[in-house]
Amino acid sequence: MHNTRYARSGMVCSVDHLASAAGIVMLDRGGSAADAAIATNAVLAVTAPHMCGLGGDLFALVHHGEVSALNASGRAGSGANAARLRSEGGTRMPHLHDIRSVPVPGCVDGWMALHGRFGRLPLGEVLEPAVRLARAGFPASPLLVAGAKAAAQRPGGRDFGAVSRAGDPVTRGGVARTLAAIAAEGRDGFYAGEFGQGLLELGGGEYAADDLARNQADWVEPLRVRAFGHDVWSMPPNSQGYLLLMALGIIDGLDLPTSPGRASWAHLLSEAARVAAHDRLAVLHEDAKDLLNEQEIERRRALIDPATRVRLDAPAQSGDTTYLCAVDGDGMGVSLIQSNASGFGSMLFEPRTGINLHNRGIGFSLEPGHPAEYGPGKRPPHTLTPTLITRPDGSLRTVVGTMGGDAQPQILLQVITRLLKYGEAAGPAISAPRWKLGAGGTGFDTWDEPDGTLVEVEDGAAWADGLAALGHPVAAKPYGTGFGHAHLIDVREDGTLEGAADPRALIGAAIGR
Repeated sequence: MHNTRYARSGMVCSVDHLASAAGIVMLDRGGSAADAAIATNAVLAVTAPHMCGLGGDLFALVHHGEVSALNASGRAGSGANAARLRSEGGTRMPHLHDIRSVPVPGCVDGWMALHGRFGRLPLGEVLEPAVRLARAGFPASPLLVAGAKAAAQRPGGRDFGAVSRAGDPVTRGGVARTLAAIAAEGRDGFYAGEFGQGLLELGGGEYAADDLARNQADWVEPLRVRAFGHDVWSMPPNSQGYLLLMALGIIDGLDLPTSPGRASWAHLLSEAARVAAHDRLAVLHEDAKDLLNEQEIERRRALIDPATRVRLDAPAQSGDTTYLCAVDGDGMGVSLIQSNASGFGSMLFEPRTGINLHNRGIGFSLEPGHPAEYGPGKRPPHTLTPTLITRPDGSLRTVVGTMGGDAQPQILLQVITRLLKYGEAAGPAISAPRWKLGAGGTGFDTWDEPDGTLVEVEDGAAWADGLAALGHPVAAKPYGTGFGHAHLIDVREDGTLEGAADPRALIGAAIGR
């Protein structure tokens, strides 16, 4: 299960071998890591609609001598009205079957921005593998089968009506048309084309044409923290990336045990995750500033007791998703995450193309006056946490990320600590059993009651009894059930690429050249 792969001149890791193969084709043709990442993501938009797609959002980090961060998360439409939802009895955003939880999808604008700045190959060539698979068909993966029946019963979910077992052929004609239109016309082929018109009609006033004309992608300043002798980078708000960096900063100052097999290791890391994140609902919004500084890291570190679980009643103040990564022969690395939020997202489908729409609007608040209150043109708080690691000299060390909703920073905290602190290779670091903090709900409600969280422990770990003795509520979970799909590519000092795709993804692949 320790599935480390090695390469010298390029590598792509993703949840689907068909997608990783498309990315490698781009590298073979002289494309950049950005071309490979877009090609991989486009195939996933076809083959993995239960995780991501054209109707979702995107974040990316790019190492190109320096680190650049791309926020392509969409904004709520002009018709967004929190007071109306409250008048209907709503206390939180609707999870499924409601267009109001569907911000304008940002994925395509993200592709355009990434390709425009870092692409080498023509966009049509980059999207061709995805168009071909959508038209000619692809075999359904085991994970797609699990949600296909429910999707097929929804209006617009016709593409999945014949899927009953792994390997069944699936074609997606509307997605093929849309990808071809994007290749020919750029963003207008999507936002001003068949999909955009259908979204306006489906919205029934939630969106105006100007909402779709507004570019959803922005280059922003990344966040970073020094941990284990490296700089670790992630996204600024509206992403929850600061939670990973804060937790890493906290544990970098703790006396960690000699082995991650010890219960004390899981205790210290899970407590770092809790003290970093327990007030996330109050402080995370798109305009949040200064959430990550050394004084705050030190203050929260002081809350941790090595001997027992702490209570966090008061604020600390004085998936589904897919992740992919690519590195090319010139040393460019791309860490990209793209998401519907929950499975197929909102379970709403744009009827003309059959593209499923995300439900990232569930991150908005309905509390009057909250900085993240649902409203026109606003971006919701996001769980997406792409990550990139550089050495002290600025050279690329690692691109890494995971799906997993609220648990993304917790999963990455474990993988990165295994990699940097304990020197584990990519395969063991990715496949090792994990813990995560859970509330037993949607995967996006962990921090509703910070002291009510369980430590869910994956089969194969020996932490459960020790964690319980330290005061943690513990629940055992089967391997691979809700513990993310993490992938990474590590660039060794001699330039060799060492990568691993998560075995929990069943059909994932790290492919090198």
